[in-house]
Amino acid sequence: MIYLDTYIKRYSLFAVLIFSVLTLVCCKKESGEEEKEQPDTTAVAVKDTIVAPKLPTPLKIYTNDTVSVPAYDYAGLEYFLKQKNDTTYVVNFWATWCVPCVEELPHFEKINAKYKANKVKVILVSLDMAKMIEKKLLPFITEKRLKSQVLLLRDTDADAWIPKVDSTWSGAIPATVIYNSDARKFYERSFTYDELEKEISNFK
Repeated sequence: MIYLDTYIKRYSLFAVLIFSVLTLVCCKKESGEEEKEQPDTTAVAVKDTIVAPKLPTPLKIYTNDTVSVPAYDYAGLEYFLKQKNDTTYVVNFWATWCVPCVEELPHFEKINAKYKANKVKVILVSLDMAKMIEKKLLPFITEKRLKSQVLLLRDTDADAWIPKVDSTWSGAIPATVIYNSDARKFYERSFTYDELEKEISNFK
């Protein structure tokens, strides 16, 4: 009995040893297979891309035989006030009923024509009332042969959008924003041509 007991113990110990070795080999093999199947987490990182803002859809487009003017609420107009590229933007707020606005329009037109090739863009934002658009604004653009881009702001909540254009703006017109990727300045005043040209030169 002593011999048999010793044999059994030795056999059991040997069996356990063999089982342990086989288990270890199998585990290493499975571990190696799993490692091969793991994706390479050190792959090249995807570069961040800057997506340019999309041109907003106008609320309405007013047209006659010669001109077309898109109308936006302030949310749509913000697109034209926050461009980030190599162009300097001159955004003038005006209306056909505003005498000083009409008087300075030729200066903006001259700037637009003279500096278009030098990355300067003039945008004329009309604040004319809805009932005046077709009988006053469109004929005015045709008569004056305006070449600058003309937009119409149709947003009755002036108390909300005026301070968004600039916190110092009282709401009086003419008013102008000149900006590029590096700087921005607001003017609640009218300009002579020389004054306007001088201000724009500060943005180059």
